[in-house]
Amino acid sequence: MATFLYRIGRGAFRRRWLVALLWAVILGAAGAGAATAPAAGDDGTSFMPGIEAQRAFDLIGERFPGADADGADARIVFIAPDGEKVTAAGHRAAIDAFVATAGDGPQAASAVSPFTANAVSEDASTAYATVTYEVSSGDLTDAGRTALETAVDKARDSGLTVEAGGSALSSQPAAGGAAEAVGIGLAAVVLLITFGSLAAAGLPLLTAVVGVGISIGTILALGSALGLSMTTGTLASMLGLAVGIDYALFVVSRYREERETGHEPREAAGLAVGTAGSAVVFAGLTVVIALAGLSVVGVPMLTKMGLSAAGAVVVGVLVALTLVPALLGMWPNAVLSRTARRRGVAAARRTGPAGNGGSRWARFVLRRPVAVLLACVAGLGVLALPVADLQLGMPGAEAKPVSTTERRAYDALAEGFGPGFNGPLTIVADVKGASDPEKAATTVADAIRDTDGVVSVSPPRFNAEGDTALFSAVPATAPNDERTKDLVQTIRAERGGLESDTGATFEVTGSTAMNIDVAQALQDALVPYLSVIVVLSLLLLTLVFRSVLVPVKAAVGFLLSVLASLGAVVAVFQWGWGAGLLGVEQTGPIMSLMPIFLVGIVFGLAMDYEVFLVSRMREAYVHGERPAQAVVSGFRHSARVVAAAAVIMIAVFSGFVGSGESMIKTIGFGLAVAVLFDAFVVRMAFVPAVLALLGDKAWWLPRLLDRLLPRVDVEGTGLTGRSAPAGGGRPAREPVRT
Repeated sequence: MATFLYRIGRGAFRRRWLVALLWAVILGAAGAGAATAPAAGDDGTSFMPGIEAQRAFDLIGERFPGADADGADARIVFIAPDGEKVTAAGHRAAIDAFVATAGDGPQAASAVSPFTANAVSEDASTAYATVTYEVSSGDLTDAGRTALETAVDKARDSGLTVEAGGSALSSQPAAGGAAEAVGIGLAAVVLLITFGSLAAAGLPLLTAVVGVGISIGTILALGSALGLSMTTGTLASMLGLAVGIDYALFVVSRYREERETGHEPREAAGLAVGTAGSAVVFAGLTVVIALAGLSVVGVPMLTKMGLSAAGAVVVGVLVALTLVPALLGMWPNAVLSRTARRRGVAAARRTGPAGNGGSRWARFVLRRPVAVLLACVAGLGVLALPVADLQLGMPGAEAKPVSTTERRAYDALAEGFGPGFNGPLTIVADVKGASDPEKAATTVADAIRDTDGVVSVSPPRFNAEGDTALFSAVPATAPNDERTKDLVQTIRAERGGLESDTGATFEVTGSTAMNIDVAQALQDALVPYLSVIVVLSLLLLTLVFRSVLVPVKAAVGFLLSVLASLGAVVAVFQWGWGAGLLGVEQTGPIMSLMPIFLVGIVFGLAMDYEVFLVSRMREAYVHGERPAQAVVSGFRHSARVVAAAAVIMIAVFSGFVGSGESMIKTIGFGLAVAVLFDAFVVRMAFVPAVLALLGDKAWWLPRLLDRLLPRVDVEGTGLTGRSAPAGGGRPAREPVRT
């Protein structure tokens, strides 16, 4: 591996203009594809095959072919001024005028008046009209939206307060450009402080932007064909930018180190790609495994997000291995420190310090490993305690800022019609096997109406064949209330008795039931998914480090950091601790997709730091240093760069906390704190403490495994004799085997 990458680095350095031109062409092609591709529609990713709510949804589509379950809709809420009623003549006329205008709008299928649909609150202070469309929200044209907005504005002119909910006028989150700009700005400051050179700081930023540009351009170009949403692109850009900067940072840092040991520029580029590039490849591979593994969970949106982000990581790896050495070839001395440029690399080597903050910290941990280890485990364990109270759900309009009309419409409906009105349950009754279908459907509806926690049930509506009935049940509690979840399970538990009595069966669906089922399915999938990626990581890290205990230690550290980060997410977004500081206006259940997605990403990033940091320790150990000294050497060479890489990732992820999209906000916060815990607690303290206690045993590998495992040479042993700098080096030694 190291020799192959060494040749790639030297080749890219020598053919730098060709390599740069190829990447420029790829970037241009991705940009052209994005500019000419049609806009992506609704990806329909809230659904999950195999769950009851999805089966019921599919049955509705099959038995009621005239109804477009995916069609856009708008629920327009009218609120009378204090002391007035919407039924007053003037207000009623304004509402009727709105219904007539909205119903005649482009792509509109129907508009139902609140006065004919019994959609007026008991005190007549609030009413709502429902507008449905012939197309999905993604296919709704600007003309259709503008016509609806104009009708809403005209109704407001009458003195009514008018708010709009539903998918037709749903506000879309910003594409995330501001978040990326904040992240890039903070990353530039960190890189400048780390390297002390504008060129060295700018090169990782430039290559990361190229990689992200290619990834986002490709996602936009394929968005319509593959149903990739804006959230998918935002997460791909988030990860692509973070790992792109980090991977380039490690290659540039190793290049500077090789130059300061006396290597000429082309050789230094080859060695940097052969050594740091090997770590980049395996670190990137762990991230890709974790992200691609999301596809086994069975949620289409999660699969698209994972594969898109994995593609962005692959692009980041390829850019670091080829474009970075090519740009180093264009400006071979610009990335060096000021001392090296002014006095020459040999002088910089002679005057360079023998130790630094990283080595001093490593010696501190080595002197008291037990105390440091206990402090890490106890601290992260306390932070992980809130995970025991983790509640999953799918926040909707109630999680949006109060500045949005969707949130205000949600609150108005909850106040006027009850908290459960925003999350009605849809019941589809299959009465094909009943002797009296109409009576069977009525019996099912009456039984559900009599269930504790149900406020009202609509009359059953039959399809053309008369073998399927559809009705809705309004709960007494809000959609994300735990009591609503219990209600859904209670209704489903009644199915067996009703089926034996009537010959009919039924299933529960609707957005509320769908979210409940998805949350439960994801919660059930979390442990199996975690087990799969941990086992794969153990195999991969065993191959990389040729050790049994180092991968086990890495997996334990990952579990500590991911549980602590999930605990922090629960504390902020569910319990509300510090929520106001992050702009979280509504606390409640954690988005059901969040934990499993966070686990996948944090796993990949945790293995990044493990590979970068421990590979330098193994490199020192294989080249003759004692275990304790190898830990110190690894920290001396890598701690500063790993810390800078972690700060950059934290800065990039923190930039997304300001997003108006609740999922992006939650993931941005979760990733930022996860990197904080993993890089600065687990990798910088837990790892050296464990290695200090293990000693030579850390690098133990059974002889059978040693013979079976291929040698990937991530530490660059095969490059030692190619062009050793003056002074030579220690002879390599074999790790401990039994």
